[in-house]
Amino acid sequence: MSDPLKLGTRASRLALAQAQLVADALGVAEVVPIESKDGTPGDKGRFVRGVERAVLAGEVDVGVHSAKDLPGERPEELRLIGVTEREDPRDVYVGDASSLGELPEGTRVGTSSLRRRSQLLALRPDLELAQLHGNVDTRLRKLAAGDYDGVVLAAAGLRRLGRGDEIAFGFEVEELTPAAGQGALALEGRRADASAAAAAARISGHDSLVELTAERAAVAALEATCYTPVGICARLRSRKLAVFGYAGLPDGSEWVRDSVAGDPDQPAALGEALAERMLAAGAREILERAEALA
Repeated sequence: MSDPLKLGTRASRLALAQAQLVADALGVAEVVPIESKDGTPGDKGRFVRGVERAVLAGEVDVGVHSAKDLPGERPEELRLIGVTEREDPRDVYVGDASSLGELPEGTRVGTSSLRRRSQLLALRPDLELAQLHGNVDTRLRKLAAGDYDGVVLAAAGLRRLGRGDEIAFGFEVEELTPAAGQGALALEGRRADASAAAAAARISGHDSLVELTAERAAVAALEATCYTPVGICARLRSRKLAVFGYAGLPDGSEWVRDSVAGDPDQPAALGEALAERMLAAGAREILERAEALA
Protein backbone atom coordinates (compact mmCIF):
# COMPACT_ATOMS: atom_id res chain seq x y z
CA MET A 1 0.00 0.00 0.00
CA SER A 2 1.42 3.42 -0.99
CA ASP A 3 2.23 6.06 1.61
CA PRO A 4 -0.57 8.59 2.22
CA LEU A 5 -0.25 11.93 0.48
CA LYS A 6 0.74 14.73 2.81
CA LEU A 7 -1.47 17.79 2.46
CA GLY A 8 0.02 21.08 3.65
CA THR A 9 -2.26 23.89 4.80
CA ARG A 10 -2.47 26.88 7.09
CA ALA A 11 -3.01 26.07 10.75
CA SER A 12 -6.31 27.96 11.16
CA ARG A 13 -9.44 25.99 12.04
CA LEU A 14 -11.06 26.78 8.70
CA ALA A 15 -7.96 25.86 6.69
CA LEU A 16 -7.65 22.56 8.57
CA ALA A 17 -11.34 21.80 8.00
CA GLN A 18 -10.92 22.51 4.29
CA ALA A 19 -7.83 20.33 4.01
CA GLN A 20 -9.65 17.52 5.80
CA LEU A 21 -12.37 17.68 3.14
CA VAL A 22 -9.65 17.12 0.54
CA ALA A 23 -8.12 14.28 2.59
CA ASP A 24 -11.52 12.59 2.92
CA ALA A 25 -12.07 12.87 -0.84
CA LEU A 26 -8.66 11.37 -1.60
CA GLY A 27 -9.20 8.52 0.84
CA VAL A 28 -5.56 8.11 1.86
CA ALA A 29 -4.04 11.42 2.94
CA GLU A 30 -2.60 13.17 5.98
CA VAL A 31 -3.20 16.84 6.84
CA VAL A 32 -0.06 18.71 7.91
CA PRO A 33 -0.56 22.20 9.41
CA ILE A 34 2.06 24.75 8.32
CA GLU A 35 2.79 27.82 10.44
CA SER A 36 3.74 30.96 8.50
CA LYS A 37 4.16 34.34 10.14
CA ASP A 38 5.80 36.37 7.36
CA GLY A 39 3.97 39.14 5.54
CA THR A 40 1.77 42.03 6.57
CA PRO A 41 -2.02 42.53 6.85
CA GLY A 42 -3.55 42.94 3.40
CA ASP A 43 -0.87 40.71 1.87
CA LYS A 44 -2.87 37.71 0.71
CA GLY A 45 0.29 35.97 -0.41
CA ARG A 46 1.32 35.44 3.21
CA PHE A 47 -1.41 32.79 3.45
CA VAL A 48 0.26 30.57 0.88
CA ARG A 49 4.01 31.24 1.00
CA GLY A 50 4.72 28.99 3.98
CA VAL A 51 2.72 26.14 2.44
CA GLU A 52 4.49 26.59 -0.92
CA ARG A 53 7.88 26.43 0.80
CA ALA A 54 6.86 23.14 2.43
CA VAL A 55 5.78 21.71 -0.94
CA LEU A 56 9.01 22.82 -2.60
CA ALA A 57 11.05 21.28 0.23
CA GLY A 58 9.24 17.95 -0.10
CA GLU A 59 7.85 18.21 3.45
CA VAL A 60 4.35 17.83 1.99
CA ASP A 61 3.11 16.61 -1.39
CA VAL A 62 0.20 18.96 -2.02
CA GLY A 63 -0.62 22.46 -0.84
CA VAL A 64 -4.30 23.12 -0.10
CA HIS A 65 -5.30 26.77 -0.43
CA SER A 66 -8.44 28.85 -0.51
CA ALA A 67 -8.35 29.65 -4.22
CA LYS A 68 -9.08 33.33 -3.57
CA ASP A 69 -5.75 33.58 -1.70
CA LEU A 70 -3.63 32.04 -4.48
CA PRO A 71 -1.50 34.76 -6.16
CA GLY A 72 -1.36 35.03 -9.92
CA GLU A 73 2.40 34.42 -9.95
CA ARG A 74 3.81 31.40 -8.16
CA PRO A 75 7.16 29.57 -8.01
CA GLU A 76 8.08 28.08 -11.37
CA GLU A 77 8.59 24.64 -9.79
CA LEU A 78 4.94 24.51 -8.67
CA ARG A 79 1.70 24.19 -10.61
CA LEU A 80 -2.03 24.11 -9.99
CA ILE A 81 -2.92 20.41 -10.09
CA GLY A 82 -6.61 20.51 -9.12
CA VAL A 83 -9.62 22.48 -7.92
CA THR A 84 -12.19 20.76 -5.72
CA GLU A 85 -15.94 20.96 -6.30
CA ARG A 86 -16.86 24.50 -5.37
CA GLU A 87 -18.90 25.44 -2.33
CA ASP A 88 -21.36 28.37 -2.59
CA PRO A 89 -19.13 31.31 -3.66
CA ARG A 90 -21.47 34.05 -2.41
CA ASP A 91 -21.01 36.53 0.41
CA VAL A 92 -23.64 36.34 3.14
CA TYR A 93 -24.96 38.48 5.98
CA VAL A 94 -25.05 37.28 9.57
CA GLY A 95 -27.32 39.37 11.78
CA ASP A 96 -30.94 40.27 12.35
CA ALA A 97 -32.31 40.89 8.83
CA SER A 98 -33.67 39.01 5.84
CA SER A 99 -32.40 41.36 3.10
CA LEU A 100 -30.04 44.29 2.57
CA GLY A 101 -32.97 46.63 2.09
CA GLU A 102 -34.33 45.69 5.50
CA LEU A 103 -31.29 47.05 7.35
CA PRO A 104 -32.06 50.35 9.13
CA GLU A 105 -30.06 53.45 8.25
CA GLY A 106 -26.80 53.56 10.20
CA THR A 107 -26.62 49.80 10.74
CA ARG A 108 -23.06 48.95 11.87
CA VAL A 109 -21.74 46.23 9.55
CA GLY A 110 -18.38 44.56 10.12
CA THR A 111 -16.03 43.57 7.31
CA SER A 112 -12.28 43.68 6.74
CA SER A 113 -12.61 43.39 2.96
CA LEU A 114 -12.16 46.45 0.72
CA ARG A 115 -14.17 44.63 -1.95
CA ARG A 116 -17.16 44.07 0.35
CA ARG A 117 -16.92 47.56 1.82
CA SER A 118 -16.93 49.21 -1.60
CA GLN A 119 -19.90 47.23 -2.91
CA LEU A 120 -21.96 47.56 0.27
CA LEU A 121 -21.46 51.34 0.30
CA ALA A 122 -22.29 51.51 -3.42
CA LEU A 123 -25.59 49.78 -2.60
CA ARG A 124 -26.27 51.38 0.79
CA PRO A 125 -24.17 54.51 1.47
CA ASP A 126 -26.16 55.08 4.67
CA LEU A 127 -24.66 52.03 6.39
CA GLU A 128 -21.77 52.30 8.86
CA LEU A 129 -18.99 50.00 7.65
CA ALA A 130 -16.58 49.05 10.46
CA GLN A 131 -13.29 47.15 10.36
CA LEU A 132 -13.57 43.52 11.44
CA HIS A 133 -10.52 41.27 11.70
CA GLY A 134 -9.82 37.75 12.94
CA ASN A 135 -10.87 34.27 11.91
CA VAL A 136 -14.50 33.29 11.36
CA ASP A 137 -15.08 32.25 14.98
CA THR A 138 -13.55 35.50 16.28
CA ARG A 139 -15.71 37.60 13.98
CA LEU A 140 -18.87 35.81 15.08
CA ARG A 141 -17.89 36.25 18.73
CA LYS A 142 -17.53 39.99 18.16
CA LEU A 143 -20.97 40.05 16.57
CA ALA A 144 -22.48 38.13 19.49
CA ALA A 145 -20.82 40.57 21.91
CA GLY A 146 -22.69 43.45 20.28
CA ASP A 147 -19.69 45.12 18.65
CA TYR A 148 -21.56 45.05 15.33
CA ASP A 149 -25.18 44.84 14.18
CA GLY A 150 -24.19 42.40 11.45
CA VAL A 151 -21.19 41.00 9.61
CA VAL A 152 -20.55 39.95 6.03
CA LEU A 153 -18.65 36.70 5.51
CA ALA A 154 -18.15 34.02 2.86
CA ALA A 155 -20.87 31.38 2.76
CA ALA A 156 -18.26 28.68 2.08
CA GLY A 157 -16.30 29.32 5.28
CA LEU A 158 -19.40 29.27 7.47
CA ARG A 159 -20.68 26.05 5.92
CA ARG A 160 -17.34 24.29 6.15
CA LEU A 161 -17.18 25.14 9.84
CA GLY A 162 -20.71 23.83 10.40
CA ARG A 163 -22.11 27.31 11.03
CA GLY A 164 -24.22 27.71 7.92
CA ASP A 165 -27.40 27.93 9.99
CA GLU A 166 -26.25 31.37 11.20
CA ILE A 167 -26.59 32.87 7.70
CA ALA A 168 -29.41 35.43 7.63
CA PHE A 169 -29.39 35.96 3.84
CA GLY A 170 -27.06 35.69 0.88
CA PHE A 171 -26.08 38.30 -1.70
CA GLU A 172 -26.50 37.34 -5.34
CA VAL A 173 -23.27 37.58 -7.34
CA GLU A 174 -24.72 40.39 -9.46
CA GLU A 175 -25.36 42.39 -6.28
CA LEU A 176 -22.20 41.79 -4.25
CA THR A 177 -19.66 40.12 -6.52
CA PRO A 178 -17.38 37.67 -4.65
CA ALA A 179 -13.60 37.53 -4.80
CA ALA A 180 -12.14 35.44 -7.61
CA GLY A 181 -11.87 31.85 -6.41
CA GLN A 182 -14.13 32.30 -3.38
CA GLY A 183 -15.61 28.96 -2.33
CA ALA A 184 -13.05 26.89 -4.27
CA LEU A 185 -10.04 24.99 -2.91
CA ALA A 186 -6.90 25.03 -5.06
CA LEU A 187 -4.46 22.12 -4.95
CA GLU A 188 -0.84 22.94 -5.72
CA GLY A 189 1.97 20.46 -6.34
CA ARG A 190 5.49 20.13 -7.71
CA ARG A 191 5.69 20.02 -11.51
CA ALA A 192 7.76 16.84 -11.35
CA ASP A 193 5.36 14.97 -9.04
CA ALA A 194 3.09 13.02 -11.41
CA SER A 195 1.55 10.87 -8.68
CA ALA A 196 0.30 13.86 -6.67
CA ALA A 197 -1.11 15.41 -9.85
CA ALA A 198 -2.94 12.19 -10.72
CA ALA A 199 -4.45 11.98 -7.23
CA ALA A 200 -5.58 15.62 -7.36
CA ALA A 201 -7.10 15.12 -10.81
CA ARG A 202 -9.36 12.35 -9.42
CA ILE A 203 -11.12 14.79 -7.07
CA SER A 204 -10.95 17.92 -9.20
CA GLY A 205 -14.22 19.46 -10.37
CA HIS A 206 -14.47 20.37 -14.05
CA ASP A 207 -16.96 23.20 -13.55
CA SER A 208 -14.95 24.65 -10.68
CA LEU A 209 -11.80 24.71 -12.80
CA VAL A 210 -13.62 26.40 -15.68
CA GLU A 211 -15.00 29.09 -13.35
CA LEU A 212 -11.68 29.67 -11.62
CA THR A 213 -9.85 29.95 -14.94
CA ALA A 214 -12.22 32.69 -16.13
CA GLU A 215 -12.00 34.54 -12.83
CA ARG A 216 -8.21 34.51 -12.62
CA ALA A 217 -7.91 35.64 -16.25
CA ALA A 218 -10.16 38.64 -15.53
CA VAL A 219 -8.22 39.59 -12.38
CA ALA A 220 -4.91 39.37 -14.25
CA ALA A 221 -6.21 41.53 -17.12
CA LEU A 222 -7.49 44.13 -14.66
CA GLU A 223 -4.10 44.05 -12.87
CA ALA A 224 -5.99 43.90 -9.60
CA THR A 225 -4.07 43.82 -6.32
CA CYS A 226 -4.85 43.22 -2.64
CA TYR A 227 -5.46 46.96 -2.32
CA THR A 228 -8.05 47.33 -5.08
CA PRO A 229 -11.77 46.62 -4.52
CA VAL A 230 -12.39 44.04 -7.25
CA GLY A 231 -14.94 41.25 -7.39
CA ILE A 232 -15.00 38.62 -10.15
CA CYS A 233 -17.28 35.59 -10.14
CA ALA A 234 -17.99 33.07 -12.90
CA ARG A 235 -20.96 30.71 -12.88
CA LEU A 236 -21.34 27.77 -15.27
CA ARG A 237 -24.98 26.92 -15.86
CA SER A 238 -26.60 24.92 -18.68
CA ARG A 239 -23.43 24.95 -20.80
CA LYS A 240 -23.15 28.73 -20.65
CA LEU A 241 -20.48 30.52 -18.64
CA ALA A 242 -21.44 33.87 -17.15
CA VAL A 243 -18.74 36.07 -15.62
CA PHE A 244 -19.63 39.01 -13.35
CA GLY A 245 -17.26 41.83 -12.43
CA TYR A 246 -17.03 44.85 -10.12
CA ALA A 247 -14.33 47.46 -9.60
CA GLY A 248 -14.79 50.51 -7.39
CA LEU A 249 -13.36 53.00 -4.94
CA PRO A 250 -13.21 51.93 -1.28
CA ASP A 251 -16.04 54.30 -0.32
CA GLY A 252 -18.32 53.02 -3.10
CA SER A 253 -18.69 56.49 -4.60
CA GLU A 254 -17.52 55.39 -8.05
CA TRP A 255 -17.62 51.96 -9.60
CA VAL A 256 -17.88 49.88 -12.76
CA ARG A 257 -20.00 46.74 -12.90
CA ASP A 258 -20.46 44.47 -15.92
CA SER A 259 -20.99 40.87 -17.01
CA VAL A 260 -20.46 38.68 -20.06
CA ALA A 261 -21.65 35.22 -21.01
CA GLY A 262 -20.44 32.74 -23.57
CA ASP A 263 -18.61 29.53 -24.45
CA PRO A 264 -17.42 27.61 -21.35
CA ASP A 265 -14.73 25.97 -23.50
CA GLN A 266 -12.95 29.35 -23.64
CA PRO A 267 -13.02 30.52 -20.00
CA ALA A 268 -9.81 32.57 -20.07
CA ALA A 269 -10.93 34.44 -23.18
CA LEU A 270 -14.29 35.17 -21.56
CA GLY A 271 -12.65 36.50 -18.41
CA GLU A 272 -10.37 38.70 -20.48
CA ALA A 273 -13.37 39.97 -22.48
CA LEU A 274 -15.08 41.04 -19.26
CA ALA A 275 -11.94 42.85 -18.12
CA GLU A 276 -11.65 44.65 -21.47
CA ARG A 277 -15.24 45.88 -21.18
CA MET A 278 -14.65 47.09 -17.62
CA LEU A 279 -11.40 48.84 -18.57
CA ALA A 280 -13.15 50.56 -21.48
CA ALA A 281 -15.76 51.80 -18.99
CA GLY A 282 -13.12 53.41 -16.75
CA ALA A 283 -12.08 50.63 -14.38
CA ARG A 284 -8.34 51.34 -14.84
CA GLU A 285 -8.60 54.91 -13.54
CA ILE A 286 -10.81 53.85 -10.63
CA LEU A 287 -8.43 51.07 -9.58
CA GLU A 288 -5.38 53.35 -9.86
CA ARG A 289 -7.09 55.84 -7.54
CA ALA A 290 -8.08 53.04 -5.16
CA GLU A 291 -4.44 51.85 -5.08
CA ALA A 292 -3.26 55.39 -4.33
CA LEU A 293 -5.74 55.68 -1.47
CA ALA A 294 -4.42 52.43 0.05
